[in-house]
Amino acid sequence: MYFFIDHMHVDDLPEVHRIDAQSFPYQWSTATYINELSAPQHSRYVVVRVSPHLPGSSVSNAPVSRLQRFLNRWRTPVVAPTPRFPIAGHAGIWLSLDDGHITTIAVHPDYRRQGVGELLMLGLIDQAYDLNAQQLTLEVRVSNIAAQNLYVKFGFRHQGERKRYYTDNGEDASIMWTDGIHSADFRERVRQLRQQLYRRLQTTPVVLAATPPAPVTPQ
Repeated sequence: MYFFIDHMHVDDLPEVHRIDAQSFPYQWSTATYINELSAPQHSRYVVVRVSPHLPGSSVSNAPVSRLQRFLNRWRTPVVAPTPRFPIAGHAGIWLSLDDGHITTIAVHPDYRRQGVGELLMLGLIDQAYDLNAQQLTLEVRVSNIAAQNLYVKFGFRHQGERKRYYTDNGEDASIMWTDGIHSADFRERVRQLRQQLYRRLQTTPVVLAATPPAPVTPQ
């Protein structure tokens, strides 16, 4: 099984909504996603697609991200994408002034704990560089320790709380920030995480809890 990064497309939204329904107590509307996808100058959304076979490099003319270029050098399963493969997870980022604000990140339950979250984070960091963001920030539920651990791995630190931020249950949000993403320390951290993820994807078998979702057919 192979994972690879792609830009989110409008045709992906039925799958995105299914993943959101299994990940969040409330979901964005289709109109909200379409508005976000229509403004790439300040918002970017990526998906991780999954394939049972290594897709050929000629299947798509889509742009190749920095993560893809790095991993392709080492014969990684992360390769040039095709939009017809099913989605294992998705994530988004906004540019607000010079801050890259991570707005959402979700992984299908069948693909959790297999490196998909890390691949999404690296994809968002690539997009943050393309948007010329200077640092990254996000909010996360104070009870979501697994997500916080992932963000700490990528250099985020707790910087405060937003009281009763989540409307479904009134839970507080932890506000997390990175240092400058153009610093030598941050770039080195990202380089090492790319290498570690490459090794994990090369050596760890992918075990599915259920049959993968069917590819989306545009309506």
